[in-house]
Amino acid sequence: MLKPDYPITTERLLLRPFTPHDLDAIHAYESRPDVARYLYWEPRDRETTRTFLDKKITRTSLLNEGDAIDLAVTLRHTGQLIGQSLLIWTSKQHCQGEIGYVLHPDHHGHGYAPEAAREMLRLGFDHLGLHRITGRLDARNTASARVLEKLGMRHEATLIENELVKGEWSSETIYAMLDSEWTP
Repeated sequence: MLKPDYPITTERLLLRPFTPHDLDAIHAYESRPDVARYLYWEPRDRETTRTFLDKKITRTSLLNEGDAIDLAVTLRHTGQLIGQSLLIWTSKQHCQGEIGYVLHPDHHGHGYAPEAAREMLRLGFDHLGLHRITGRLDARNTASARVLEKLGMRHEATLIENELVKGEWSSETIYAMLDSEWTP
């Protein structure tokens, strides 16, 4: 079970629960085709973004298998919301989790994604006691693969055309890290 103290502060970021006031900032990236390209969903209209924001607002602790922590990633010096970072408790029995992240493209290339995702690894390994954490992505998403590699995660598999996503067969790449490999 994990109920973090918020906000979580890093060198340049502040990770905090979402609020209803985040709608415009989230919609600014969730409505973009280049953001949705490698994700399971199409660009979102404002009402769909609002529906998913309502769900994000409730995802602040890991009480049971299947729960997720979904946090707003904001710039520490301005408070500007630039994306989100996620930790899912995928298996209680096997002590496993999964991380994810989405950033507004205006903030790509500055190291913010690995900085936020490292905190999700820290929560999973140091606070929830997970044994293994994965990161799954569309195999074409080389930028996201670089983020996971920067975190020290290992490429474990590429599942060729394993999912039908948005009407086309997509391959999925899986990265992972064990608690014994984790270095904060």
